[in-house]
Amino acid sequence: MSGLLLLPLAGWSQTQDEEIREKSSRFQIGGYGEVAYTREFFSDNVYRYSNPGRYKNDPSHGRFDVPHAVIYLSYDFGKGWKMSSEIEFEHLGTGSAVEKEYSEGGEWESEVERGGEVELEQFWLEKSFCKQFNVRLGHIVVPVGLTNAHHEPLNFFTVYRPEGEATIMPCTWHETGISLWGRTKHWRYEVQLLPGLDALNFSRENWIKDGSASMFEFKVANKYAVAARVDNYSVPGLRMAVSGYYGHSVDNSLTRDANGLAADLKGAVAIGSFDFTYDAHNWIVRGNFDYGHLSDAAEIKSLKGGQSTSSPYNTSEVGEAAIAYGLEAGYNVFSQFSKLRERRQQLYVFGRYEYYNPYIRDKEKQLDFGYTAKDRMAVGLNYFPIPEIAVKAEYSHRFLKSPYNNEPSVSLGIAYQGFFTK
Repeated sequence: MSGLLLLPLAGWSQTQDEEIREKSSRFQIGGYGEVAYTREFFSDNVYRYSNPGRYKNDPSHGRFDVPHAVIYLSYDFGKGWKMSSEIEFEHLGTGSAVEKEYSEGGEWESEVERGGEVELEQFWLEKSFCKQFNVRLGHIVVPVGLTNAHHEPLNFFTVYRPEGEATIMPCTWHETGISLWGRTKHWRYEVQLLPGLDALNFSRENWIKDGSASMFEFKVANKYAVAARVDNYSVPGLRMAVSGYYGHSVDNSLTRDANGLAADLKGAVAIGSFDFTYDAHNWIVRGNFDYGHLSDAAEIKSLKGGQSTSSPYNTSEVGEAAIAYGLEAGYNVFSQFSKLRERRQQLYVFGRYEYYNPYIRDKEKQLDFGYTAKDRMAVGLNYFPIPEIAVKAEYSHRFLKSPYNNEPSVSLGIAYQGFFTK
């Protein structure tokens, strides 16, 4: 490799990132990754919400994880044409093995050895006509919300991605579609045409989060959706953005039910979001507010009930609305020491608060499940020995309504983020 080109650190704008890439070599390779350890001081039993008293004093449990490891490849063909791709390994990817099972007559069996996912998170071709107008076609990130637009691990203080947005929306949200985008000195815009979500994958615990997934070798696209985002950088050190999504989700799965109940339903998903990042005077402050509404939410439960017993779809209720908002702030205490500043070392002491609820019900048609509403607070440290690497430590506490038990935990993590060419 000829050298190292940094990805944007926490607080950098997407515009600055694109300007850096424009000045770099035609071929680029890079990526990011995270390793985490968590000890949770509450029950992990699946019935802890239906019978909270029984599991109140359960022992703690711990886990190691590799949430994300991403390889980025890009090539500029010239004359305005560019290709870019990201392959992501989540939770170490997947693994399986074949064994000869002697206890069952010597039959060959295939067994899952490791859980996880391998995904092509981005793969697109782009034609740039000018700085203000570009066309991107292929598999693209849907930049709705703060975390989807800035999902790399140095763009949040917590060990894991911000919990609220990662609960109610796909994260990182990626779809195959077309994007029109451009930028000026103080503005960046993006408009996307995408396939719609699948209402049969919506759930009480995660709202529309799993609706973007496809268990087939293709993505069903009976219905379509639009997404848009506008960022502003007029104030030095401050980035503000609004983003949104709208699309229908019913009858967007195999097989179509054009003459059944689905014919009278839309499952319209509407999401609005505001987020900001302030990075100046040794402070980094980030905030987000997301609200979404789903039409025909109560009736979608009936659609799920009509599936066969072998159906892979989720069978739970889904709320007619969901909400997530949060604020985090960190101060670089090493900024007060000249030798540490010269070495480019940073130590952020941070705090975070967020509230989220993926199941805001239709009170006239749906049952109440009070455990879905959560307040979460976290405090911790982010140490940057060099700009590309962060060592993270965090204590967090989820607060649930009575009679449910609160959920404290401690997490440690290390993350990197960078391009390896210049």
